[in-house]
Amino acid sequence: MNMITHDKIHIPQNELAVKASRSSGPGGQNVNKLNTKVAVALDIPNCSFLSEEQKKIILRKLAGRITKDNRLIVDSQKFRTQKANRDFAVEKLELLIEKALKKPKKRKPTKPTASSIEKRLKQKKSRSTVKMQRRKTISAE
Repeated sequence: MNMITHDKIHIPQNELAVKASRSSGPGGQNVNKLNTKVAVALDIPNCSFLSEEQKKIILRKLAGRITKDNRLIVDSQKFRTQKANRDFAVEKLELLIEKALKKPKKRKPTKPTASSIEKRLKQKKSRSTVKMQRRKTISAE
């Protein structure tokens, strides 16, 4: 059910480790009482919804964000409720994985147009004449 479809990642809830803590974000008087900050962790090597090749790509591309025990952690403290922060953190994690797995478009080499070649040569010629006119002329006196 929660598999990869059309580059859209859906992470099963049982694959996530969720931890709540005190937030420094919005919350008013509740900021010192409630644990609204949420950190969502995903154990990359033990994911069931990713193929081995996808796991390798994620571990390589997101190496700077992955912990020593190969867990990808995303946190959120943007909202006042734990549920909103949890949903947002899961969404951020899914987008991060999607972006890492997306293959870059292959560049198609193009030829310059005839008019652009002509324009470039014309500019070179005019620059050359300007520089030639600036040269000192040595008179034979």
